[in-house]
Amino acid sequence: MKRQFPPFFLALVASIVTAASLQGQTPQGEPRLLLNIIVEGLDAETLDLLASKFGADGGFNKLRGGSLTLTNADYGTYLDPAASSALLVTGASPSVNGIAGAETYDRESLRAKSVFSDPSILGNFTTDTYSPSALRVSTVGDEARIAAGGVNLAYAVAPTPEQAIVLAGHTANSALWIDSKSGNWASSTFYRDMPATIAMRNRIRPLSARMDTLSWTPALDPSEYPSLPEHLRKYPFRYVIPRGAQTAERIERFVSSPLGNAEITDVAIDLIRSLGLGTHDGTDVLSLAYTVAPYPYTKNADTRLERMDAFIRLDSDLGRLFRAADAPAGGNVAVMLAATPAAPLSRRDDERWNIPHGEFSTRKAASLLNMYLIALHGNGDYISGYHKGRFYLNHKTIKDRSLRVNDVRAEAADFLVKMTGVDAAYTVEDIIAGRAGQYSEALRRNTPLENAGDVLLFPAPGFEIVDDYAGLTAAGPQVPMVHRAVASTAPVFIFAPGIDPRTVDTPVDARVVAPTVARVLRIRSPNGAAQAPAALRK
Repeated sequence: MKRQFPPFFLALVASIVTAASLQGQTPQGEPRLLLNIIVEGLDAETLDLLASKFGADGGFNKLRGGSLTLTNADYGTYLDPAASSALLVTGASPSVNGIAGAETYDRESLRAKSVFSDPSILGNFTTDTYSPSALRVSTVGDEARIAAGGVNLAYAVAPTPEQAIVLAGHTANSALWIDSKSGNWASSTFYRDMPATIAMRNRIRPLSARMDTLSWTPALDPSEYPSLPEHLRKYPFRYVIPRGAQTAERIERFVSSPLGNAEITDVAIDLIRSLGLGTHDGTDVLSLAYTVAPYPYTKNADTRLERMDAFIRLDSDLGRLFRAADAPAGGNVAVMLAATPAAPLSRRDDERWNIPHGEFSTRKAASLLNMYLIALHGNGDYISGYHKGRFYLNHKTIKDRSLRVNDVRAEAADFLVKMTGVDAAYTVEDIIAGRAGQYSEALRRNTPLENAGDVLLFPAPGFEIVDDYAGLTAAGPQVPMVHRAVASTAPVFIFAPGIDPRTVDTPVDARVVAPTVARVLRIRSPNGAAQAPAALRK
C-alpha cells in the first residue's frame, strides 16, 4: 500500500526543489536598474594606459573585466555630445532622429538657438524653456517606461539642457541640468517631477556659493602618472573658478572639469537613495553625462596630465555610483557606458615649435563670398548667416533675382573651397547625393535636411576658425583652438547579469548600441532603430 502525503506537503516539497534548482543561476527577468552613461572624450588607449591606477573592481576595471566591449563604435562623422547621445539612445542617425547638434540656426531670427527651445513650456529653476519636441523618435528610456506601464522611474542628469533632454527622452520623470545663468540644477515643466532632493540642493547648497571654494589639482602624486615628460611632473596644475568672470563662463569652466563630473555623481547618488531607484516594477533608468575631453582652459597646449587625472577621478566617481546603485537593486544592475569622440579641436602649439597654423575668419569669408556673388548676379545680401561650419544663403534675395538656389549653392562652394584654411566645401545637394568625399554616407545620415545649411565647410588641419561672423567671437574659451584630424570612433561597454564578457575589436556602427541595450532589458527597440543588436553571448 502506497503512503499518501497531504497536498500541502507535496506543494512544500515542490517549492523547495524549484528554489534549489534556481540557486546559482543568473537572475531571471529584466535588470532592476539601467545606468545609461555617456562620456565625452573617453578613449580606449588612455583606459589601457591607466588600468593599473584605477580601483580594483569599482569603476572602469569592473566594466573592462565583465562587459560586452565594442572598442570601435563608429559615429560616422564628428557629432557633438547632444547629437552623439541622441544617436546612442535612439539607435537612429540625426537624419532620422532630428538631432544634429545642441544648437540649430534659425533663418528667421538669423540667430542660433537650442535645438530643444520651446517657448510654450516653462522652466523649473530656470528662465529658459525647453521640451523634447525636436526629438522625432523614441529612446531606450522611453521604451523601458512604456514596457513597465509607467510604474518605473526614469531620470537624466547632464551638464547641459540639450544632453539632459536627449537622455530623458519623451517619457522620463525629469531631465536635470546646470543652468548657466544661475548655477541652479534646473529642469523643464514638460517633465512632471522636480525631485525634492534637487530643490533642497538648490536652496541649501547652491553651486554658485560653492564654486569659490573649489579647485582642481592632481589626485595622485605627479610621479605616479605614466608616460609623462619631466617638465609636466615638475609643474603640476591647479585650477580654480575665477570669481570675477561671468556666471556662464564660471559654469562652463566647472562642467568642463572633473569637478563637474563629481557634482553629477553626487546628484545621481542622491536620486538613487531618495527615490529608491532599482526597487520598482520594470527597469528604472538613470542616464548620466560626463566628460574627460581635453580641458579648454589649460595653461598650455599639452593637456596629458589633466586628461589622465580626469580619467582617474571619473573612475572614482563611477566606483561610488556603482556601489550606490547595487544596494537597492540587489546587484541586478545593467550598465551601458558609451564614449563619444571629443571635438576635433586642440590648443594651438607654442610658436617655438613652428607647426603651421592659420586663422579663418567667418566674417571675412562671408564678406568675400557676398562680393563674389554680387559680381555674378548683381547687388544684394546673399548671405544670411554662419553657424558651426555651415553658411546659410539668403533664399529670398536669390529668388528675387530669379536664380536657382541650387546653382548659387554650387557657386558658393566652388568659391569657398579655394580659400586658405578650407579643406573641403560641400553643398546640401552634394551631401544628399553622396558626393561629399570619403565620408559621403556618414555625412548623409548625420545631416537632417531641415537645418542642414547651404554649404558645409571642412577646415584644414591647424587652422583656427574665428567665429566672428556677427562681429562677436563665439562663447567659450578665448584661446586659439585649431582643428585636428581625429577619428570618430570610441569604446562602448555593456554590462549586465547574464552577458558573456567579450571584446569586439572590429568597427561597429554606433547605432547598434540602443537595440543591444533594449535586448538586455527585454524590451522592444526604439522605433527609429533599424540596426540588429549585437550578440550578448559568445
